[in-house]
Amino acid sequence: MPQNQQKYSDLIKEKARKYGFESCGISKAEFLEEDAPNLENWLKNNFQGEMAYMENYFDKRLNPTLLVEGSKSVISLSYNYFPSEKIETLDNFKISKYAYAEDYHDIIKGILKDLVNELKHEIGDFHFRIFVDSAPVLERAWARKSGIGWVGKNANLITKEKGSFYFLAEIICDLELIADHETTDHCGTCRKCIDACPTDAIISDKIIDGSKCISYATIELKNEIPTHFKDKMEDWMFGCDICQDVCPWNRFARPSHQEKFQPNSFLKNYRKQDWQELSQDLFSEIFRKSPVKRTKFAGLQRNIRFLSQ
Repeated sequence: MPQNQQKYSDLIKEKARKYGFESCGISKAEFLEEDAPNLENWLKNNFQGEMAYMENYFDKRLNPTLLVEGSKSVISLSYNYFPSEKIETLDNFKISKYAYAEDYHDIIKGILKDLVNELKHEIGDFHFRIFVDSAPVLERAWARKSGIGWVGKNANLITKEKGSFYFLAEIICDLELIADHETTDHCGTCRKCIDACPTDAIISDKIIDGSKCISYATIELKNEIPTHFKDKMEDWMFGCDICQDVCPWNRFARPSHQEKFQPNSFLKNYRKQDWQELSQDLFSEIFRKSPVKRTKFAGLQRNIRFLSQ
């Protein structure tokens, strides 16, 4: 069995590279003891704001064996989404780079399904579930444990090689694999992300008050945007990249090879007036396959209205 453990672990990483994943690491499927008190304190402080779903499935978030019966390993993967061209910000509202193009949930789930099918062809049948930011999984905790990066002060997963513009995904399965080791933290005394956040959402190292975050206000919040965000949102109409853009490690970011993550023509050509005149039909056309559809037309209109006041 140990021989197969190493063989299968190496094969999984080889296939992950073949399918375009930047990194692949493995952790033992067990209770996240180190992360339990952090999650509990974060919820007690109401840092989730109106994201009530974060209070659900507390045990499942910390124990993968409750999500996937009989699971023995968590395979963590990262997929680069850094765009080859940035959208003009002059006289424009801003949108997070991850939402420039098609919805990453669908794209990466499709890639993972193909990857697992190929693995099953070579290894044989095994029990698994794949996750792409769509279930109670502490993605960054598993990515940290598997050694594919460290959690920075802005609570994003960072790698020395290419920064933090990554999507994270997991395969939780019943294969007994060789677990990797955590990497070291390389943020040091740097405070660029903390100092750059215009709403003071990064309240301490690795702790984010979600209710103060611009991404939360423009995506997760369903009610009107609170007045304390006034004149602090720096024209972000969907999401926010400030804490990533100022991170020194992101000077190593390189464009993704995935064509579906490149910005669509509307985003490249629109300016503030175009967005202010946006109709429901145009919204549906522009964001038909985009993560932006999550905020719905009314939500994006609310954001634009707030920024235009």
